[in-house]
Amino acid sequence: MQAFKQVSLAKAGQQYVFRYREGDEETLIQSLTDMARREDTNFDWFDAAVLSRQVNEALLKRLEK
Repeated sequence: MQAFKQVSLAKAGQQYVFRYREGDEETLIQSLTDMARREDTNFDWFDAAVLSRQVNEALLKRLEK
C-alpha cells in the first residue's frame, strides 16, 4: 500500500493543499506548473517553486532511507 504525502501553502487568505502518492512526484510537479500558468488564480511560479522544493525534499528523505 502506498502512503500519501501532502504539501501545502497559505497565501493571501487562501490555502493550497496538494496530496499525492509516493512515486507520483513528477505528476504533482507538472500539476503545480500547470496551475502557475493559469491566470484565474493567484498561484504563481514562486508558489510552484516553493511546493516543488517541499516535494523534492520529501523525496530525497525517502531515498536516503
